[in-house]
Amino acid sequence: MFTVLLILHLLVTIALIVVVLLQRSEGGGLGIGSSGGLGAFMGGRGTANLLTRTTAVLGTLFFALSLALALINQSGRQAPSLLDSPPPTAPVAPAPAPPPIVPIN
Repeated sequence: MFTVLLILHLLVTIALIVVVLLQRSEGGGLGIGSSGGLGAFMGGRGTANLLTRTTAVLGTLFFALSLALALINQSGRQAPSLLDSPPPTAPVAPAPAPPPIVPIN
C-alpha cells in the first residue's frame, strides 16, 4: 500500500510541475500553453482556466497523498512518552582512594 501511494505521489508531483510550468506568468514566462498545440484547440482564456483547475486538483491530490503517506508511516511506530519512562539514573562513581600516608624522616 505504501509503495503504491508513493508511486502515485511521484506521478502527481511530476504532473504538477509540468502543469505549473505550462502556465503563463504575468511577465510572459514560458507561456507554452497558449502557443501551438493546446492553444490552437482552445482560446487563451480556456487554456488558462483548464490549467488553473488542473493545478488546483493536482495540488489537492498532492496534499492528500502527503498526509496519507505521513499517517501510514506513523502508524507503525509508537513514540515513547517522557512521562511513562523512569528518570535516568546517573552512574555512581567510586570514591577516590585516599593518598598513601608517607612517614616523614
